[in-house]
Amino acid sequence: MDSDQSKDSGREGQGKDGRGNKAVWALLAVVGLYLISAFYGLPQYGTQLVNEEHQADLAENAGMAEHAGHDSPDKGEHDTAPARETGHASMVAPPTWTVLPFVVLLGAIAILPLLTITEHWWENNLNRFIVALALGVITLAYYAFLHAAPIEAHWPTHAIVPPDGSAMDLGFVWTIFGNAMLSEFIPFIVLLFSLYTIAGGIRIEGDLQANPRTNASFIAVGGVLASFIGTTGAAMLLIRPLLETNQERKYVKHTVVFFIFVVCNCGGCLLPIGDPPLFLGYLQGVDFLWTLNLWRPWLMLNGLLLLVYSLLDQFVFYRKETIRDIERDIEQTRRLKISGLKVNGPLLLGVVLAVALLDPSKTIPGTHWHAWMYLREIAQLARVAISLLLGSGAIRRNNKFNYHAIIEVAALFTGIFICMQPALQILGVKGAALSAHLDPAGFFWATGALSSFLDNAPTYLVFFQTAKAGAAEGATLVAGVPEMILRAISLGAVFMGAMTYIGNGPNFMVKAIAEKSGVKMPSFFGYMGYSVVFLLPLLALTVWRYL
Repeated sequence: MDSDQSKDSGREGQGKDGRGNKAVWALLAVVGLYLISAFYGLPQYGTQLVNEEHQADLAENAGMAEHAGHDSPDKGEHDTAPARETGHASMVAPPTWTVLPFVVLLGAIAILPLLTITEHWWENNLNRFIVALALGVITLAYYAFLHAAPIEAHWPTHAIVPPDGSAMDLGFVWTIFGNAMLSEFIPFIVLLFSLYTIAGGIRIEGDLQANPRTNASFIAVGGVLASFIGTTGAAMLLIRPLLETNQERKYVKHTVVFFIFVVCNCGGCLLPIGDPPLFLGYLQGVDFLWTLNLWRPWLMLNGLLLLVYSLLDQFVFYRKETIRDIERDIEQTRRLKISGLKVNGPLLLGVVLAVALLDPSKTIPGTHWHAWMYLREIAQLARVAISLLLGSGAIRRNNKFNYHAIIEVAALFTGIFICMQPALQILGVKGAALSAHLDPAGFFWATGALSSFLDNAPTYLVFFQTAKAGAAEGATLVAGVPEMILRAISLGAVFMGAMTYIGNGPNFMVKAIAEKSGVKMPSFFGYMGYSVVFLLPLLALTVWRYL
């Protein structure tokens, strides 16, 4: 079938089930509502507030740096940045028990899929959303009725919100909701949704010879792409052709496990769009290109993983394949064919550019104009609409594309971002004392250990705030965090998200796709056996070398 026929067939398919058209109309409605709000100046006003705060911060930091320079004339002009006063000293941390909804939700994510009695019930995204929403409501109820100390607001700008003295403090509820959903969740889920949906319109099909070199090449390419189109985008793009290439082999699950190690996690640390925790760091003020400084540990760890995989496949699993299977694999080879790239390739690049350039706190290079608040997210959604409208529905059907996986992430993270607010505030108040006992390696292992069993995006944010609260005067800071500590937190969150299936969203997506293709994947603890034996020693070596 040629590309025009495929495109026509795809549009007919979209018209029959209606889902493609409904998604396009929903996205266009969101864009239209944004344009109406812009007509009344609402996003422009938000940008004005953000930039007034940003300019005040720059002036304050400049004044403190000048003062520090007078006190310490021997210091280099650009060697250090002062720690900022955050106002935590005047605040009271919520009680420790307020993190229970957060712990319960993350425990549900880890345990309910493993229990026979809840396995199928948990597969329904509505049930996931109900659990997440119920626990989020419990957290909001605490702030409405029980919390009596000032709290920090992060949306649209930073502020200290005092209690209003009423029996039900709706100001606190709005502040927590704004911090969780408007400041963090919306940019996070829009980026994941954009990469997931646009990448779903690209298909790589074919059947190469499934030898160790071919499989390692798939994983290596995915590891590079992960930083530039996101771990989600790279995983969705390459897992199906990798499985099709290996369909004649019987020993495949180790290949999928190493694919998860590299493509779904360790490959995505060079740009903020690579992995969700780094994007949260970007939203907290980390420069878009700062993560390129992580290229040495990125190259070392991914290179070693590819070496270990190649040796393991060559000398253990490939030798277990029968001669007949290998001959059949060679006989049925077909060249790779890429379709959908002409439309969706530029759109993926457009998402990258939108994230990099449309930051309300920064001017667009070469201009004096600041992007309106949420214009970055609207630009991404507009590209998704174009992908659905102009791309081929036949390609998406052949990819077995649906929204189930991204809806699962959205349903769960609705609760996660709300329920983790008490933990963030506790660490904001007590973070200085905690961080005083951790060196960069300690931050790596602490961040990584929680990223393994909870979720690496909120874990990154917790330790980011912890390090920021405890930043020592005279340290070299990046977005308020000591640079070496930020390196450790970033690497720990990204790399150790590969330790379990629940460490990063794409891990479960790839597992599900592999199982639907007939690959019997390891259990939760079976997967951990792979990560402990093969990944953990390489992580220790990376920490020893670079932290």
